[in-house]
Amino acid sequence: MAGYTHNKQDHLRRLRRVEGQVRGLQRMVEDDKYCIDILTQVSAATSALQSFALSLLDEHLAHCVAEATVKGGPEAEAKIKEASEAIARLVRS
Repeated sequence: MAGYTHNKQDHLRRLRRVEGQVRGLQRMVEDDKYCIDILTQVSAATSALQSFALSLLDEHLAHCVAEATVKGGPEAEAKIKEASEAIARLVRS
């Protein structure tokens, strides 16, 4: 079971909101809106995606990584390395 399963509907709702923001950006470009207004909305969409990613990462750490560390061994080491790499990707983006 995925660590986010208990919040799946909340996550889907958040992603649909981001999808709406991106569609709004497309409309703004089609309607030749002011550049700064578009950039403001890009920032909002980016922040929403980052917030979603952090929430998902938190759930992954609390469920998947924590469960693996209880078991120990190579699986735990692999989950910790995987989480560390995911965090590095988020920091770079």
